[in-house]
Amino acid sequence: MTDFSAQIETASQILRDASYAIALTGAGISTPSGIPDFRSPGSGLWNQVNPMDVASIIAFRQHPEAFYNWVRPLSKKILDAKPNPAHYALAQLEAAGKLETIITQNIDGLHQAAMSKHVLEVHGHTRSATCVRCYKSFDAEPIMRALMNGDAVPTCDVCGGPLKPDVILFGEQLPVHPLFEARHAAARADVILVVGSSLEVAPISELPLDALNHGAQLIIVNFQPTYLDSRAAVVIHNEVTEVLPEIARRVIAD
Repeated sequence: MTDFSAQIETASQILRDASYAIALTGAGISTPSGIPDFRSPGSGLWNQVNPMDVASIIAFRQHPEAFYNWVRPLSKKILDAKPNPAHYALAQLEAAGKLETIITQNIDGLHQAAMSKHVLEVHGHTRSATCVRCYKSFDAEPIMRALMNGDAVPTCDVCGGPLKPDVILFGEQLPVHPLFEARHAAARADVILVVGSSLEVAPISELPLDALNHGAQLIIVNFQPTYLDSRAAVVIHNEVTEVLPEIARRVIAD
């Protein structure tokens, strides 16, 4: 932490002075909770499998069993995961009135578990599932629990169609309302805090750029470099579970 103390203090001061600060979080905030990310070199999930074969809407409609075989171990990790200090730090900033909203690319629900109130899940979530044939909605937790026990592809009790968790697969549009609210928040923000995101997945990766272009300041806390590092007011390439609690402590103590 000593090496980053100056950057942490600068980030804290920016958040103290903010009128409308928001956070954008990616997989890197949840990896300390045991949920693997998708793109880290050597360890990301997409290093192990072609996402278009198992996590695209076209592949799901043709072979839903391939998706469920792939997602089974990930589902167990999500079900078992608990919020970590970085999740709690953002919740504390929100509770203290220093953070207006969290835009998250994650589907794990850990921000809500940490008691964050205004969370925009732009890539969907695992709380519900929908039949891809008749569009009936189901509570997803029993489906995921059954999946852990080795059950086959879950099907609709009305039409027999396969059920898909309400997460966004490749080839699907992002959910309209969270995306609209996320864009609105980015347009209002004078500070955007990026946590654990490589900023590689459009259109969400473009939100910090939009915010920068209307005069917002950018803080990035992420292990890997991003395309906006050169334009950020503060960049900290360190563990989010160490950096975020320290930032929250300094901001709230002010």
